[in-house]
Amino acid sequence: MTAKTLMIQGTGSGVGKSLLTAAFCRYFYQTGYKVAPFKAQNMALNSFVTKQGEEMGRAQAYQAEACGLSPEVAMNPILLKPSGDNNSQVILMGKPNGSRNAKNYYAQYQEHQKIVLSALAEMRSKYDLIIIEGAGSPAEINLKKTDLVNMFIAEKAEAPVLLVGDIDRGGVFAWMKGTYDLLSKSEQDRIIGFIINKFRGDIDLLKPGIDQFEEMVDKPVLGVVPYFKDLIIDEEDSIPQGSYSAEINAQGVLNIAVIQLPRISNFTDLSPLAHDPSISIRYVHHPSQLGNPDIIILPGSKNTIGDMASLNRQFLAREILKCHQSGSLILGICGGFQMLGKKIKDPENLESSEKEVEGLGLFDFETTILSEKLTRQIQLETVNSRVFPMGIQCEGYEIHMGRTTFGTDYQALFSSPNEDNPMNFGIINNEGTVIGTYLHGFLDQDQFRQNILRYMRSAKGIPEPQSKFDYAQFKSKELNKLADLIKNSINLEAIEKKLL
Repeated sequence: MTAKTLMIQGTGSGVGKSLLTAAFCRYFYQTGYKVAPFKAQNMALNSFVTKQGEEMGRAQAYQAEACGLSPEVAMNPILLKPSGDNNSQVILMGKPNGSRNAKNYYAQYQEHQKIVLSALAEMRSKYDLIIIEGAGSPAEINLKKTDLVNMFIAEKAEAPVLLVGDIDRGGVFAWMKGTYDLLSKSEQDRIIGFIINKFRGDIDLLKPGIDQFEEMVDKPVLGVVPYFKDLIIDEEDSIPQGSYSAEINAQGVLNIAVIQLPRISNFTDLSPLAHDPSISIRYVHHPSQLGNPDIIILPGSKNTIGDMASLNRQFLAREILKCHQSGSLILGICGGFQMLGKKIKDPENLESSEKEVEGLGLFDFETTILSEKLTRQIQLETVNSRVFPMGIQCEGYEIHMGRTTFGTDYQALFSSPNEDNPMNFGIINNEGTVIGTYLHGFLDQDQFRQNILRYMRSAKGIPEPQSKFDYAQFKSKELNKLADLIKNSINLEAIEKKLL
């Protein structure tokens, strides 16, 4: 049996395709379908590593979770990770395939077609329903000849298409009509209706516009989705929100500053902190914004040397060290971990045009960028340290090309499950003020996260909050809220009829 398909396309980037795809995934999962997500080609710096050690877009991993599934790389067969304005690392079926500019990437269009169609066929052979997400707009007429992710895949998947417009940006009817008009007749025929997303205000004032629009295009508006600012979804784009405030009257509040690197990646690592009601997070990109935080986090980076050089040029590195001397704790994750050392080297210019940069010097180690990328899920156990008692389980994943050589031995946070140096997984300095790790996703586990937060509060003299934040429960509730959102705002009965 070949799975049915439904595709979510948009009038442009950022209109809510990822969120609505996750919502449809959750809705159909709740109604009993064996449903899975699919996105042929994704450009994103937020990524995930499967159990098989294959890299894919984080948004599709989140959508898989909405379906009650473990993520698999066929859900996102091509991932592009920008490392410069016109250069991206290409990930094909979870494995790195070099870095290319746009022209060189499009030159391999025929090969990429085969890859995405093979992945789609694999997905359709295993599930009842595939919810397919497009990218950008299907009306990018300059890119149609090399389209892999919009109407090309809709045709190959025989998918009815919902076209999403964002009313919050203004001009939604013109945006939807212009997109529709730039499609071919066969592409227009694939569209079963429109969804207006992020609506605020009186729906009665919108209805006359909907009526006129439906007369113009002879297609229905199948839903008007209200604007919900607090809906949570793992984002694929590297544009984190500026701040996440703690709840009013929250106890034991930690003030955290996250350094918003120019090529920040995997900032979804910090979602469990951002949504904890007893934590206040700010993303900062200028020394004047840093203040005097309890904790400074250096997150992942797709271009660690370039981002470290940027911190040095802007004197943000100097201010981070000043804050540390004044009592701020430092946490570095992956690329941020590499920045805590003395030097980062890229002798083959694999990620950057610069071959070497000075790090913050908070640890005695150097990192060299190598051509072989390490991607794996890993299960670890804590050892006795300032931060953890022995025996706490932790799961995470690694995505990095850097290899670190330590000049000094530091207290490892974990025992090594193999012959790897345990310091690669996590270390703390002798003073207990700087922590570094190559792991992504480690904060998702409640017990592990609560222990590290307990240590940080103790180090800063901040009392513990009475209640603990349950992130797993929070995510499940958010997914159900997504399903409720479309149940109450979209004509799902009309859409399901198109799937019969």
